[in-house]
Amino acid sequence: MTQSRSLSDAEAMVRDYISLDLDVPSESFEVEIIPEIGGGLDEEVTRVRREIREAEQAQIRAAERSRQVVRQLKEQGLSGKDAATVLGISPQRVSQLAGGTRRTASASYTLKRNSTTSPSRIT
Repeated sequence: MTQSRSLSDAEAMVRDYISLDLDVPSESFEVEIIPEIGGGLDEEVTRVRREIREAEQAQIRAAERSRQVVRQLKEQGLSGKDAATVLGISPQRVSQLAGGTRRTASASYTLKRNSTTSPSRIT
């Protein structure tokens, strides 16, 4: 058994423990940390993480569709400024979309527990 003061340290602690216990390199196996919070929050965390992934995918689809529509509007003779007004976005964003510049969105969420009162336990 091993424990860490925070979830962010848990993977390294588990890798070290398994590596020493089995006498294998720490990069020779996969580790997946699945926090169990309890009190109904596990389901909420799962739901929120799924919604975040879905929102990211929706944003990617919307950006691709926006690129298509910007191209079509410009083919119809609209200026970048007019296309921006039609789409409700900034002229700079129209320029990005017209040029094919892609920005990918990413979100990082870290779940931390109070390190002094409830250390993360790994068994």
